[in-house]
Parts: sequence; C-alpha cells; structure tokens
Amino acid sequence: MYVVTGITGQVGGVVARSLLAAGKPVRAVVRGQVGARVWGDQGCDVAMADMQDASALQQAFADAQAVFVLLPPNFDPSLGFPESRQIIEALHAALKASQPARIVCLSTVGAQASQENLLSQLALMEQRLGDLSSPIAFLRAAWFMENAQWDIASARDSGVIANYLQPLDRAIPMVATADVGCVAAELMQESWTGHRVVELAGPRDVSPNDIAQTLAHLLGRDVRAEALPRDQWEDLFRAQGAMHPQPRLRMLDGFNEGWLRFENSPRRGEVTLETVLRQRLQAME
Repeated sequence: MYVVTGITGQVGGVVARSLLAAGKPVRAVVRGQVGARVWGDQGCDVAMADMQDASALQQAFADAQAVFVLLPPNFDPSLGFPESRQIIEALHAALKASQPARIVCLSTVGAQASQENLLSQLALMEQRLGDLSSPIAFLRAAWFMENAQWDIASARDSGVIANYLQPLDRAIPMVATADVGCVAAELMQESWTGHRVVELAGPRDVSPNDIAQTLAHLLGRDVRAEALPRDQWEDLFRAQGAMHPQPRLRMLDGFNEGWLRFENSPRRGEVTLETVLRQRLQAME
C-alpha cells in the first residue's frame, strides 16, 4: 500500500494520481467526508486521520510500502512554531511505530539554512524525522510557480504586478507542483537505504520580470513587475491579518539575500512557468 497525506492539496493530489496511473494501491489520508468520497471514488483505500493524531496516523501508515508526508502550510506561525512542532511529533511517533518500508517527505529549498524563517518549519521536520530507521528521502522543492497565480488579476486589470522578490531581474529556482508530485511518486517506488536529499527545480530559474513577460504574452497586454519597498512589508502583512509576520519577512529576505538556496545542483523538472499560468488562466475562465 502507498499512503499519501495531504492528498487534497496540489502536490499530494499529483502524487496519488501518479501512483494510481502506475497501477499502485493508494491509501488516501483525509480529515473529512468530502475528501474521503472524492478519493474513494477514484479507487483509493481511505483512512481518516488528523495530522495531529499520532494514533490515527499510525493506523493509516500500517503495512505501507511507502508513505508520503508533508507539513500542512502555516504562513503565520506562532513564536517557536508550536503548531508545526505538534504535527511533526505526531508524524514521528506514527512513522516510528508503523515502520513503513520507505518514506518520502516534502521539504524545501533552503532547509539547511541556519537563520530562522518561515521555512524553518520544514527544517525542523527534517531534523526530527531524520532519526527514523526507515529509509527516508527529503524532497527539497524550489519556490512554487503556482505562487504567481496571485499576480494574474493585477496583471490583467492594471498591467502591474507587485513583487517581494527583488531585484526584479534576479532569477531564482522555481518549480511546478505537478513536477513535485510526479517526482515524489517516483521516489516512493524506488528502493534505497538510509537518508537521502533530493533537490528539485523547474526547467529554468525565474525572475519577477520573467513572470511579468509570461503574463503579458498570455494576456495579450503590457505587464511590468514593480518592487514593493521592504519597509512596507510588515504593515502589508498585518493588514492582511498576519499576527506574526517576522518568519515570512525573513523568508523573503533569505531568497533576496541568497541564503535560502539549494546546497547542490538540483534535479530539473519539465513543467514551465507558461504552462502553469496558462492552466490557471483557463481555470479562471
């Protein structure tokens, strides 16, 4: 059995569909009846479990050939990341007790960074799960291309997209969730011993100017990128409802200053930024 957590999300959904297409038996770990029905209808075995419930997770992971785990995103974590630590402890206890044949854990570019930032939640997960006896692969994914979908409305309406990534002509590794899910599914079907790190980016690095040019092409109008001044970021985040903006601020600093980066040359995916944004535009029609 191939067990997939986060199956109702973008990456987890691709993992599950890829495994099903390969003829593998899939167990969907879900929290609600809607997810249970959707994935049950697609041929999955279904396990109900909250990500903080170690006992339920252990049952979901029982007799697993491979388990895909991820940390639910938290963009406004409390000081010290207590919410994520609770989930990490539940995952650790469940995986230690169930001892799956192998584990694939979704992590992030820059997980090795020593400076605390929003992505430190995933670094904590790598550190905690790193003592498990099961073979485990940490899939460190680049910045998701899908983040650019939030620029579509502004590009369409005003021809301007505001950016936290700076300078505007500096390209960083980005990747499509489709590539992340496909690679995770491939890893779940491989065999290895011990711990491994797989770094993954898209076909080429992407700058804010590249995003603007791609949207201009797809929308058929002029689009330009504009840098948001650093001294305005905290007020903007708080206006959006953030209670603890500092980790997110430091994450953006990490990308802009270059200390959130891959340790080695990453594996390259196939899905382009244009493909991702074209699909998002079609979904909005």
